[in-house]
Amino acid sequence: MKKLAAVAALAATLATPAWAAMQTVTLSVPGMTCPACPITVKTALSRVEGVSRVDVRYDAREAVVTFDDAKTTVQKLTEATTQTGYPSSVEH
Repeated sequence: MKKLAAVAALAATLATPAWAAMQTVTLSVPGMTCPACPITVKTALSRVEGVSRVDVRYDAREAVVTFDDAKTTVQKLTEATTQTGYPSSVEH
């Protein structure tokens, strides 16, 4: 049983690159002009592979996205919102 656990742990370690990490980024989405807009933005971001959490704030015109940087990039996140009609950029 201990060998099985050790093999499973090793396999999990090798399957995930050592440099992969969860990242959180805040995107400015100024085109959200109605209370229904955040639904579209959240749906678009949630469909990007590697995204684990999306919080969209209509009043602040922003989306806070948590994602696995081994599976996606900030560029793919901004492309996802742009393709649905809501261009976004990284807030600094």
